[in-house]
Amino acid sequence: MPDDLARLKGIADSMQIGGYERHVFLCIGPDCCAPEVGAAAWDALKGELKRRNLSLAAGPGACYRTKAGCLRVCDGGPIAVVYPEGTYYAGLTAERIPEFVQKHLVDGQPVEEWIFARNPLPKSS
Repeated sequence: MPDDLARLKGIADSMQIGGYERHVFLCIGPDCCAPEVGAAAWDALKGELKRRNLSLAAGPGACYRTKAGCLRVCDGGPIAVVYPEGTYYAGLTAERIPEFVQKHLVDGQPVEEWIFARNPLPKSS
């Protein structure tokens, strides 16, 4: 394995990539919401996942998070999508993040009143 790939594999291993159940992408604007609203939502998501030991973990409930500049839904943000379910959320503000994390990521029950689209991805066996 070339040195750069071995280095990247080490980084991935340290981040427990491959052990996550879900991946949350959060668009922090500026097109779907004001940048300060997006930044506050991102900080809240990071904090909640860390507080609940769902970030940099493996197994049930483990969740990876990615900050995005655009999910191509440029209205009603912050916009989030949760994979592999492909559940799209609107208005996922910092105030809503704790409820979102508890209900969707911990309890496995999406917050239906905030969902505007679904695009599930098949799970590999």
